[in-house]
Amino acid sequence: MTNEGDGLAPLARDECLRLMATVPVGRVVYTDRALPAIQPVNFVLDDGHDVIIRTERGSALAAALRGAIVAFQADDIDTVLATGWSVTVVGPATHVTCPAEIARLDRLPLRPWAPGRREHYVRIASRHVTGRRVTAPGPRRAAGTQGRATTGGHTCCCPADTNVPQ
Repeated sequence: MTNEGDGLAPLARDECLRLMATVPVGRVVYTDRALPAIQPVNFVLDDGHDVIIRTERGSALAAALRGAIVAFQADDIDTVLATGWSVTVVGPATHVTCPAEIARLDRLPLRPWAPGRREHYVRIASRHVTGRRVTAPGPRRAAGTQGRATTGGHTCCCPADTNVPQ
């Protein structure tokens, strides 16, 4: 993959899915009452490509995901080194109802973190997968000074403000 010149390198589908499998938490992005909504959830990849989450049967999340096209995002970012990756999966969310499939999913390493009975499985098919790796930028300015110039001990918004009283 080539770097886009801005520190972001696109990732191939296989690399995206491999990276997603290394983290336990992602965010499901869906529509709730005609507004965008985001819910952090723990998840697992089934067969290396479909996102599986568990929720309570009849929950607001389960209802919102029924038959919807959703996005699922996972990442791993090092805030000290300013590196990492981010992957997004887009596809239909379906409720798993087949008893044999539920029994198989019960054997996956997916244990709910949130309290309550989370015995209902939702599958998000990975129809569209995109991702980017964030590479370390060049030297960074001190926090709060980016885009500002200093003139005579005064920090202002102007690139070279010579009319600042001293």
